[in-house]
Amino acid sequence: MTKKTPAKPTANVGIVIVSHSPDVARGAADMVRQMVGTSIPLAHCGGDPDGGLGTSVPAIMAAIEAAWSPSGVAILVDLGGAETNSEMAIEMLDDDRRDLVVICNAPVVEGAIMAATEASGGARLAEVKAAAEELSPA
Repeated sequence: MTKKTPAKPTANVGIVIVSHSPDVARGAADMVRQMVGTSIPLAHCGGDPDGGLGTSVPAIMAAIEAAWSPSGVAILVDLGGAETNSEMAIEMLDDDRRDLVVICNAPVVEGAIMAATEASGGARLAEVKAAAEELSPA
């Protein structure tokens, strides 16, 4: 009996960029688009609901929805609060989506570009996460 390898999903992994600054989030997303193109679902969010620095769980959830792919979503964050709020957003997702969203421990700009490059080639979620995290110090 031969062991079958599961087929790769046909949709590219989505990327979400979460920053405390809306300008940083938008700028990182612009760089990804300029370097990788439009072959991947991409969304970004940043700032608190009052227009200051911070992050918002509802905004992160909306960004996940905007970048949703049946292949999953990789989230890049800038600081600890963005990671904490991203974790809360993931916990609030439906059960069937929760396991398809990961947070990458990587520099937000470089990690987003590496993750998007990997995703644009059809890589699986774990491969996209690993590509982003190669940039992190051990």
